[in-house]
Amino acid sequence: MTLTRRLWLLGALVPALATLGALVVTGQLFRCDLEASLDRALLAQAAVESVSLFVGSGQKVHLHMAVSPLAEQVRPFAPRGQVFGPDGRLVVYYPPLLEGECATDKLMPGDPRQPPLLATRVLPDGTRLREVVVNVRSPQGELYALRLSALLAQVDGSVRSYYRVAFSMAASMGLLLLVLQTFFARRLSRRLGAITRHLTRLREGDFSQMPAPDGNPDEIGQLREVLAEATDRLSGAREAQDRLIADTAHELRTPLTLMRTRMDLALRRERGVEELRAAFREARGEVDRLAVLAGELLDLAAVGRGEWDRKKADLAAVVLQSVEAARAEAEVRGLLIRLEAPPREEAWFDPGGVRQAVDNLLSNALKFSPRGGEIRVRLWREQDWLRVSVADEGPGIPPAEREAVFAPFRRLCSGEPGAGLGLCIVREVARRHGGRAWVVPETARGAEVVLELPRGQAA
Repeated sequence: MTLTRRLWLLGALVPALATLGALVVTGQLFRCDLEASLDRALLAQAAVESVSLFVGSGQKVHLHMAVSPLAEQVRPFAPRGQVFGPDGRLVVYYPPLLEGECATDKLMPGDPRQPPLLATRVLPDGTRLREVVVNVRSPQGELYALRLSALLAQVDGSVRSYYRVAFSMAASMGLLLLVLQTFFARRLSRRLGAITRHLTRLREGDFSQMPAPDGNPDEIGQLREVLAEATDRLSGAREAQDRLIADTAHELRTPLTLMRTRMDLALRRERGVEELRAAFREARGEVDRLAVLAGELLDLAAVGRGEWDRKKADLAAVVLQSVEAARAEAEVRGLLIRLEAPPREEAWFDPGGVRQAVDNLLSNALKFSPRGGEIRVRLWREQDWLRVSVADEGPGIPPAEREAVFAPFRRLCSGEPGAGLGLCIVREVARRHGGRAWVVPETARGAEVVLELPRGQAA
């Protein structure tokens, strides 16, 4: 079912039918209320007439409504009165009888102690009457029956008028709802169609275009904003992936080219044993370089997949383990590692991923620190965040490169081993935890890199 038909059904047809049903029920309640009011009016009139039925000259039976000075004014809507004698014959009536009634009608009086009898009577011509019958005893002890009746045509006319007005308003409301739902359905269809077309382009791998502007702050507008943000991130991820593939191909091509060149030179003519050994040693060095590159690429891929075991652990213990593991190489290089951390600092994180990030920071510091220098590792709390910083006394990072060093294959010094993925992995670990990594700009000497992680479970 299309959106337009669904809105027609749920936004116009169903409300119109529900309104129609409510109006029918209300009409029936309205009829019952009118009939109850009519019954009360008949009972009140019967109470007055039954008391004064024999009041007058000679105590003859008569109806006071017949001698009222307002008889002609109230005659169109006043109840009709009939008095039946002891033998059941009609003796007094006002106003004249209706068509279908005759003076030969009989109604035998009953016990005056009985309560008034209310009933609906239908004449031969179909006229409906609502009547009340009261039994009255005359001063002479004779029984009479007083019957007051009112035409139900007035009630039927009022109900018909109600239905006519109510159904007209319901039809107008249904038509208005149909027009409004058609307008909103077409508008929603256009907005959702734009999102669908954009998602189709995303499915086909086209991240170059943003969703069409919406301009409405409702849920669909919010969906458009989220989709635009996701598209922008996908575009950035695609560009980063393309750059990573290109940089990886370049990094792989260089050692492979050197290995092939040395092998070609070794095979071009007869070589001595020492020359062959030298060629193999150079090729082995390139193989080691490829192994380092492959290892760092695998680490980056593992971090990017987000295969985490995030749990509550002691971050201070993880940092201490990383520092202790780096002390051996620091002693070989003549460096001192100083750790400043609380005894225990619990947080929700992946111990393996954070350990790898801290190891990478220490590895960079060891590479660039001069002999006899000092590496400072610090762990502290900053509101709801935990920060780990590693500072060295090396040449530092130029301001223009402080953001670029986190890109893949970015190396400040080509003479140092490694593929330039260490800080890229650090930032990816921080991002996966909901934190960040950056280079501290205000340092007197050397470089200081900070890894920030949230303390809470949500990342």
